[in-house]
Amino acid sequence: MFNSLSGRLVILTIIFVMLAEVLIFVPSIARFREDYMLNRLERAQIASLALLADDMIDEELEAELLLNAEVFNVVLRRDEVRQLMLASPMPRPIVETFDLRESTAFSLIGDATRRLLQPENEVIRVIGAPVRDAGLLIEITMETAPMRMAMLDYGVRILILSAVISIVTAALLFVAMRALLLKPIKGVVGHMQRYAQAPEDARRIIEPSASVTELYEAEVALRTMQTDLTQALKQKERLAQLGSAVSKISHDLRNILTSAQLFTDRIEMSEDPTVKRMAPKLVGSITRAVHLCESTLAFGKAEEPGPTLTMVALPELIEDALAGERLASAGHDISFAVDVPADMMIRADPEQMYRVLSNLVRNARQALAATGRGGEIALRANDTENAWEIEVSDTGPGLPTKAQTHLFTPFQGGARKGGSGLGLAIAAELVKGHGGRLQLLRTDENGTVFCITLPKGDGTL
Repeated sequence: MFNSLSGRLVILTIIFVMLAEVLIFVPSIARFREDYMLNRLERAQIASLALLADDMIDEELEAELLLNAEVFNVVLRRDEVRQLMLASPMPRPIVETFDLRESTAFSLIGDATRRLLQPENEVIRVIGAPVRDAGLLIEITMETAPMRMAMLDYGVRILILSAVISIVTAALLFVAMRALLLKPIKGVVGHMQRYAQAPEDARRIIEPSASVTELYEAEVALRTMQTDLTQALKQKERLAQLGSAVSKISHDLRNILTSAQLFTDRIEMSEDPTVKRMAPKLVGSITRAVHLCESTLAFGKAEEPGPTLTMVALPELIEDALAGERLASAGHDISFAVDVPADMMIRADPEQMYRVLSNLVRNARQALAATGRGGEIALRANDTENAWEIEVSDTGPGLPTKAQTHLFTPFQGGARKGGSGLGLAIAAELVKGHGGRLQLLRTDENGTVFCITLPKGDGTL
């Protein structure tokens, strides 16, 4: 109960009501003390009327009058004459005098507090104005113990009443809040739970119906979020189905094109001038189509496992990636430069990092080959305190503006005619799986520089 909103609301209500009662407790006790002493003054005045009616009363009657008034003596001032009306022996001396005619609220509160904290029975003098202007003043002496007991009894009754009021108020507030707020909130939570079971079902989207303005606004916001999420899930499902279909088509198309590629080998052997002239273009087109199918299949493998990190010798990994590209660059006047420490080790998945380096080097080679004038591809590595940095640069013409805008976006970031843009997208995704990042540092007419950054720690960059 104490962890629920309703339980905490009840407890806070009781605490706040009790706090409010405590704040008025001391003023109430001060008021009770003043009324108590005024009552004794009034009783003493009534007792003194017997003496005014008969100048001579016996001692027993006088003692009875003082006992009923709960005072020791009564002094009445009438016509500027101070007269001792009733008197009896006092058990102890008077320790303090209180004039109720000049008392302020603060002085009454202070005197009441001191009396509650002082248990000793004392004799005090109390001065006040007679009832109905029956004189200039009336003065009595009285004990403090009965007054203190009456004040304590009154205080206990106030505290009990405060507790009852707090409990009743908390119960009423609990019932009201449960009906107006807690029940609608539970309804919203129930809607969210039912929606979570089948978010694709548009029938489970909440319909705002709360009467409380703030809760209604929350329901409207929830409906908007659920609507957007449902549409996004439907679009994701359609894209997944489309991707599955594309993968199947690409797989079958790759097999067909591979067969066609075998036939082009014989076509190239033909002596017909027209065939010789058209064969290279046909071979290039088929090769690009096969490469597109293979890239699409590789990108569509959502089930590809995460990287298996191990310490790998970077120079050997770079040499493996450059071996095939050196063969492919034959006849294009392309050179390769490697500036990597011979003993440099990095933590990476060897197969995935090989694919990343191969993609970057292949893109650089194809960019240089397209210019027809050759150039240089350089790989450099740097071992910093927090990361390993690998740069792949070329002296090509730079990336087109469109390629820079959609650099790592599949099917949009192709840098050459007929390219799919999947190479960089796959490379960036593999590096991200290592907790690192792939960045384009520079691209202009003097060349392009990519940088692979792999973290040494456990976190991502």
